[in-house]
Amino acid sequence: MRRKITLSQARPAGMPRPSVGLDPWVLMPALLLLAIGVVMVGSASIAIAEGQNVSVSYYLLRHVLFIALGVLLASTLRVIPIEFLQRISRPMLLLGTLCLLLVFIPGIGRTVNGSARWISLGLVNFQVVEAVKLMVIIYVAGYLCRRAELVRSRFFDTLKPLLFGGLLSAILLLQPDMGSAAVIMAIIAGMIWLAGAAWRHILVLGMLTLPAFGFAAMEPYRLRRIVSFMDPWADPFNSGFQLTQALIAVGRGELFGVGLGASIQKLFYLPEAHTDFIFAVLAEEFGLLGVVAVLALFMLLVTRIMIIGCLAHRQGRAFAGYLAYGIGLWIGLQAVVSIGVNLGVLPTKGLTLPLISSGGSSILMTLLALGVVLRIKVELDRDATGPQRAGLRPRQVAV
Repeated sequence: MRRKITLSQARPAGMPRPSVGLDPWVLMPALLLLAIGVVMVGSASIAIAEGQNVSVSYYLLRHVLFIALGVLLASTLRVIPIEFLQRISRPMLLLGTLCLLLVFIPGIGRTVNGSARWISLGLVNFQVVEAVKLMVIIYVAGYLCRRAELVRSRFFDTLKPLLFGGLLSAILLLQPDMGSAAVIMAIIAGMIWLAGAAWRHILVLGMLTLPAFGFAAMEPYRLRRIVSFMDPWADPFNSGFQLTQALIAVGRGELFGVGLGASIQKLFYLPEAHTDFIFAVLAEEFGLLGVVAVLALFMLLVTRIMIIGCLAHRQGRAFAGYLAYGIGLWIGLQAVVSIGVNLGVLPTKGLTLPLISSGGSSILMTLLALGVVLRIKVELDRDATGPQRAGLRPRQVAV
């Protein structure tokens, strides 16, 4: 008796499916942004290193080292399934809170420029809020996966993750770090909205949140920043110094910039030129052309991450979809805030520009988050991989 089976059915059990590569539309813009970051950190940190009596390549080498470590950490996710992150999503609520409280413990926490945001890891200090951002995304993704239907219909289920965000924001305001608090609340709100929460619930929660941040903004030093943001030229040598120097740098760049390494503002005029205000140095040296290029790369990267989230939902992987949405919101929102500060569109915040600014904690966790996105795409491709995707046509074989 002869029967016919397809080639896919004839594949022996346990035979691996065709290998799936990394998504180029995530990898390409991320690598280009990293390359731009290496160039700009090298350019912007020379004067700062000389002022601190260290090697002129000190910050550049440190930045490259953290990139290498971040790539190594991200590559480990090739063997960690997304399902594992879903299983550990619940404890992230407690773990994120405890991590933020570590900075207040004497001997562990470190205070820099009046802000208690770092913990000591021996040779380096680590800014824990960068890790907490990823923890928040994992927790909220798990919560939305478990209670998606209730979030769409019940106000209290929409409120729960925002209460968690409010707790973290209160701790961050004590450090103080209002910029990260605002980013975390925006990420949570964005994820809830993408999960289908009712507009009326989002509106009510927004109205409840704004007074809290308004009250926090009344802190004297924050109020000075807001006032100087409205008119930095009223006090250009005191409260408006950072913003006026950034605007001067952006203005000097004009269309094509003054050239790599030719920035004047980075020479002790622009504070934190290699971290918070690196975009202003980039605008001065590469002009409007460089600004547009960086904006386009961020847009491409974030758009692709959100598309991967949509693909995950279509394949029935709700947790992976929400996880991708959260990471896309994180990178996109932080980039918008950082660039907005450098261009004088937003009040000054202590936020780095993802993948570009010098800052070991930010580089490590951003690369780790991108590793999660790449892992999601690998799993989606693996699930969808069949004989057709491998270049084979199902054919019948007589046996």
